[in-house]
This record gives sequence, C-alpha cells and structure tokens, in this order.
Amino acid sequence: MSVLRFDGRKNDEIRPVEIIPDYIMHPAGSVLISMGNTKVICTASVEEKTAAHLKGTGKGWVTAEYGMLPGSTGSRKQRERKKVDGRSQEIQRLIGRALRSVVDMDSMGERSVWIDCDVIQADGGTRTASITGAYVAMVLAFRKLVKDGVLDSIPVKGYISAISVGIIDGEVRLDLPYEEDSRAGVDMNIVMNEKGEYVEIQGTAEDGAFSGAELVRMLEYAKKGCEELMAVQKEVLEGC
Repeated sequence: MSVLRFDGRKNDEIRPVEIIPDYIMHPAGSVLISMGNTKVICTASVEEKTAAHLKGTGKGWVTAEYGMLPGSTGSRKQRERKKVDGRSQEIQRLIGRALRSVVDMDSMGERSVWIDCDVIQADGGTRTASITGAYVAMVLAFRKLVKDGVLDSIPVKGYISAISVGIIDGEVRLDLPYEEDSRAGVDMNIVMNEKGEYVEIQGTAEDGAFSGAELVRMLEYAKKGCEELMAVQKEVLEGC
C-alpha cells in the first residue's frame, strides 16, 4: 500500500513535471524540463556531418553531452573545463544510447544531432530528466529540418522516457528526489519506449541486496512513471 512521503506524494507518484519548448532561441530544438526541483536545459543542434565512423555510409548520428552548472548543487560544482569526469561521461553516453534507440539514422542523411543537457538545478533524477527532456528537444530539431526541406519526414520511431525508482526505508518509491536518493538502499534508473520495452536498466543495491519481488515492483512503478512522462511529452509536442 502506498504511503505519503516527505513531499506528500504516494510511493508510486512522480513529481510535478513541466516541459517548456523552444526555451533557447538559437538551437534547432530546446526545452527546459522541470521534475520537482530538478531543472535541466536540453538543446538539440544540427551539424551537417555525421560521426567519423559513419562517413560515407549515408547514415546520421545522435550524440549527447551532459554537465552540471556550478550553482546547480548545494556546494559549488567546479566546471569541467579540461576533462569530463567519469560520472558525466557515463550519463552522456546513457543519454546518447537512449535517444539513438528511437531514431532511424538511415533516414537522417550524413548529419549529426548534438544533444546538450545542462543541469541548472539538481534535486535527484538529473539523468532521467535529461533523457525525457532531450527527446522533446530532438523531435523539435527534426521538425525544423522537415520544415526547412532538409528531411522528408521525422526519423523518429516512437517515444522514449526515463525515471528513477528505488527502495528507501524498505519501501519501493518512484522518482527519487535527493533526500531519498542519498539514502536509498537500492537505486535504479529505467529507460523505456512507448511499447513498454526496456532500453536500459541501471540498478544497484547500495546496502545489502533486493529480492525478485522487489525488482518486479520497481519495474512496475517505473513503467507507470515512464508512461506518464510520455503523456506529458506528447501533450507538449502536440501543442507546438
């Protein structure tokens, strides 16, 4: 049975979500996504050349970069001027893999879409919010390419979103803010498409282990959360 959490949510409820499209004027696609107190600016920029390993194949590429601004956390985070730290590398690779899973890169032509996810305020779930927001920014960028006559159609095969889930104080909870994430016994990040298929599952027991029944419950909660996020994405894109 779901119980109220410190922020008033039930265990299977996501935080309030808002996606503001066209948040930045220069990129082909951009959004500001807010999930609770976590806020990420996601932009999609088009480059008229593909990745080096795809040159001459006629295929395009989607890649991502991720970073946290100095004021996004409680103590100032140093800028990654010379070298991206290991956490950021792992997250940006996750974002790129997730987005490529729903893109028909054969239909892109030899061009790249660069996704930039900049966390301006962090309160847990920054990587999952980045994926959910970046999807909308990417679709907006492809729409612009179609509008400009560069592409015949949007090369996206379906929706994708991501959410965090975990076990805190022995309870499975969805969409963890920092207060919960920082003391979770189990922490998972789930990426799903609109068919209900898993694109990626990242899960770790921070303290002990978790049972098969708990895993099933976490996946059920994650599916519910991802479906709700995709509904928000659809509403935003249909309103643009």
